Amino acid sequence: MSEAGKRVLPVVNLREFFRDSLHGALAKQHLAVEDQTEHYVVNLLTLFARSEALYERTPEGMRLRPLVAILCEALEAPGVAERNRALQRLGDVSLFVAGFFAHGFAARLIDIDYHVAMGGRAYASLAQATARGRVPALGAVFAELAEKFQPMVDALNEVSETAYTHSDRDILRLYEIWLKTGSARCYALLKRLGVDPTSAGGTAFTH
Repeated sequence: MSEAGKRVLPVVNLREFFRDSLHGALAKQHLAVEDQTEHYVVNLLTLFARSEALYERTPEGMRLRPLVAILCEALEAPGVAERNRALQRLGDVSLFVAGFFAHGFAARLIDIDYHVAMGGRAYASLAQATARGRVPALGAVFAELAEKFQPMVDALNEVSETAYTHSDRDILRLYEIWLKTGSARCYALLKRLGVDPTSAGGTAFTH
């Protein structure tokens, strides 16, 4: 096999892994999306599996660019194409980070609901901008991602979660996320862990 072939093979396998994992997670979450949307997310996961695609080089090293900086880039873009690229980056990064780094938000000031709100709005704006463009199917993909952003985050949480031990802090974290986002997955995990989440009276622990 050529050197080029050796470099391509792992990427193909990674895409297949994400395709199968996402398909299973969507089924488990009872989330139906169009094939084009599922394909878009699989490609997104495959791309961001490479750290250089997700992080950006700064004087301090590779860093994840703040969402507000990407939003400012979109608002200040000189043209429609540049604005759409920035909005797509904002939606993509928000979706990936909320889906794969959810457990890392406990020690951060900016929370998962911020990423859900920013990403959903970015995709909604992008859907309107691209619906009548040269590739109208992309407009439909962005519209579906905007509408189902939180359930898709739940599905990506399912993909990213491997053997994970839920500590007391994690249970509280799941409850907090459920309160803020209404995540069906967090609700199901809490129930599985013996916690009955209620929006009005705190939590009722089952025995």
